[in-house]
Amino acid sequence: MKKKNCFFTLLLAFFYTTLSYAQQKEVVITVDTLSTNVYMLTGQGGNIGIYVGDTNVFMIDDQFDILSEKIKTAISELTDKPIATLFNTHMHGDHSGGNAKFNSDAVTLVAHDNVRDRIKANQQAKLDKKEITSEYFAKMLPEVTFSDDITFYDGDETIMAFHVHNAHTDGDAIVYFMQNNVLHMGDTYFSGRYPYIDLKSGGSVNGYIGAHKKALMVINEDTKIIPGHGRPSNKKELKAYVTMLENIKIKVQGAIDANASLEDVKTDASLSKAYDEKFGSGYISPERLREIFYTSLKGK
Repeated sequence: MKKKNCFFTLLLAFFYTTLSYAQQKEVVITVDTLSTNVYMLTGQGGNIGIYVGDTNVFMIDDQFDILSEKIKTAISELTDKPIATLFNTHMHGDHSGGNAKFNSDAVTLVAHDNVRDRIKANQQAKLDKKEITSEYFAKMLPEVTFSDDITFYDGDETIMAFHVHNAHTDGDAIVYFMQNNVLHMGDTYFSGRYPYIDLKSGGSVNGYIGAHKKALMVINEDTKIIPGHGRPSNKKELKAYVTMLENIKIKVQGAIDANASLEDVKTDASLSKAYDEKFGSGYISPERLREIFYTSLKGK
């Protein structure tokens, strides 16, 4: 019996490993040209921003480790200039999982203070289990961090990155390319779908809405927006998104004030019904969204 169990365990492991690699092989990196110098790369995970400067490349996020070679190939088809800066918008693995594969002596990895802390904690756990090497661990960590904002200059381009507090997580940063008029919002914006707000990592509903309002103060009607997930967007769509979030917040807060329980809110489809058809078919279902709103607002 033990031999049979061992055989099936190995067979199952082989199946999932094969399935995983098959899924990765199917991933295609697509490119959207947003301006003269800025591109959005879509694959599996968070959207990547690529700015091709005078002499090098400024890269925002890097998806998963296993996709790194495909992403490098896609970038090489845009330019032969080297990557000099890699910026993490936050700590989640679908945005920072490729850090070690892109980080080198020629690349500076930049993120908010809290991003380094959270990536370090996550990777330390893997290092302790000997799932990764000490070299891999070191390359995953941002080498330059900031608390509120940081500015980069490349020729005529000014790249502004600013922290938004307790939004998707506690380490989110939004990056604005002033001359190209392109804004990368990371996971503070899920275009065309309900957002995931990571409450356990410092995110909050109020902070999430606040991040959108801060972004709206920076951009104009012609700005192209790179969301963390979804298709490229613009100011008009972001305004509508804020309205959606605020209206759902009002309804959920009203339910809380009326002493509704978490289960009451989760099962009350009327609280988000007006927006479910348009935004509710993504990773976060309407019920899950209402749960997130209730938990965040109740604990404020």
